[in-house]
Amino acid sequence: MARRVAVIGAGSSGLTCIKCCLEEGLEPVCFESSDDIGGLWRFKEIPEPERSSTYRSLVTNTSKEMMCFSDLPMPAHFPNFMHNSQLLQYLQLYAAHFNLLQHIHFQTTVLSVKQSPDFACSGQWEVLTEDRDGLKKIHIFDAVLVCTGHYTKPVMPLKDFPGFETFKGEYCHSSEYKDPEPYKGKKVVVVGIGNSGADIAVELSRVAKKTFVSTRQGAWVIRRTSHKGCPFDITAFTRLLDLQGLLLPRRLINWVSERELNQKYDHRLYGLMPKHRLFDQIPVINDDLPACILLGVVVMKPHIQEFQGSTVAFVNGTKEEQIDAVVFCTGYNCSFPFLTASVFTGPGHNLNLYKHIFPPSLEHPTLAIIGLIEPWGPIMPMAEMQARWATQVITGNFSFSFLAYLSMLPSFCPSFPSPKHGNLLVEYIPYMDELANELGVRPNILRLLLTDPRLGFWVLFGPFTPCQYRLRGPGKWAGARNAILTVWDRVSQPMMTRVVPEPRPSRLPKLLVLSILLVAAIYAEKRHSKLLESPMAALNNWRMYVPAAVLRVLKT
Repeated sequence: MARRVAVIGAGSSGLTCIKCCLEEGLEPVCFESSDDIGGLWRFKEIPEPERSSTYRSLVTNTSKEMMCFSDLPMPAHFPNFMHNSQLLQYLQLYAAHFNLLQHIHFQTTVLSVKQSPDFACSGQWEVLTEDRDGLKKIHIFDAVLVCTGHYTKPVMPLKDFPGFETFKGEYCHSSEYKDPEPYKGKKVVVVGIGNSGADIAVELSRVAKKTFVSTRQGAWVIRRTSHKGCPFDITAFTRLLDLQGLLLPRRLINWVSERELNQKYDHRLYGLMPKHRLFDQIPVINDDLPACILLGVVVMKPHIQEFQGSTVAFVNGTKEEQIDAVVFCTGYNCSFPFLTASVFTGPGHNLNLYKHIFPPSLEHPTLAIIGLIEPWGPIMPMAEMQARWATQVITGNFSFSFLAYLSMLPSFCPSFPSPKHGNLLVEYIPYMDELANELGVRPNILRLLLTDPRLGFWVLFGPFTPCQYRLRGPGKWAGARNAILTVWDRVSQPMMTRVVPEPRPSRLPKLLVLSILLVAAIYAEKRHSKLLESPMAALNNWRMYVPAAVLRVLKT
């Protein structure tokens, strides 16, 4: 009989968990509290409590080739950076392609997840759910995969701003923001400069009377385009560059990369310069913020010192009067209200996760938290790799001693304080390779270079696409090779909507070469004629370059 696995959440992480369970012969049962799949990427006018929410204009920060699942590239006609509705469409295609919807129970909320009485022997869990009709039911599962993400509990640090109670204008968290229309003609302060803060500030600047961005630390800002207008992550994430990152000092890499960014727009001049180095935190991905600062429609400000009614005072002594609204882009807290205290360890209920997946306090590795990371790269393929590895552990396919690894904690286990964020930052390629190596799906580049040089070249020098992990091992996909070799076709197709004829090759280089050859020929002919008329005169000109022995021979 197949082992039953509860999957909590039907967002991008939940969907790939269902598929991975099916691949390993497990029986997944997914519980989704809303009425559809998509999670964060399903836009709703009215935010739902304890659920992630997004704004109408949200566009992805990673390109389609880098963020797709490893065995289903996104449609070639999709733009490289997609609107949230298009990414939702891809998730729907993914669910339909692998027949995942039949395993999902919609409008069913998980109230609690706790160990069964015989957990020490069975490793099973009791999951209490409530359906749309209010009917509660207890289920027994052999394992649980938590896929609720960490954008569920908005942070509103109102107490950190003295005098805020005197502010009579409008205020909200970015999770409640949907579009800029309510702020038309108003003076707005955006608190925070993460990706959401930058997007919202840029959008507000188009309709607001004035937009101010208050930031405590600043941020490095990167555009979505790089060399020749290609998606930045297509060129930034390659195995060759990752190898350079391992060999070169981190300070040198930071210095070179920061210098390159400042060549485009000086972060200090624009008021963006952060206190941290570039690769110490995830940068802001935004194409328009520097231009808005240049145009004066967005004004950068330091941290807020206090509110004085409708006046906002900043720590540098400046004040802005008649502020109408404040949008707090101050992030989220992690929240797992359905988990029991038994999975939390350490002071302050710290949740230590082995490889960012398994709570090590459990006797059996039958509960995994998927997608609880902040990666330097796309999160969807990383969540997929986590799901592939977790399902292999649950099925017992790994022979290593899980408890032996756990005995090495905390040195091998990153942690974060729950519910507050800690260090969830994960290096994209090293983390993927680490899990892939244990799964046996990491590509053998040397072997590829010897047996399939073209493919090996692309894997080493080309974009680091998730399809690389479907070339071998469990879950091998026959279409992986072609998907890797045709990346640039799918990148270029949505942009090639106007056929531009190739420019006719210029004749200037050919004419220049012919001219040089003609001049050389005329010069050579003149020299040759002088040599024939007076050989000894020509010889005298070259006397200093010819050995004396040769001259004696020529004179005789």
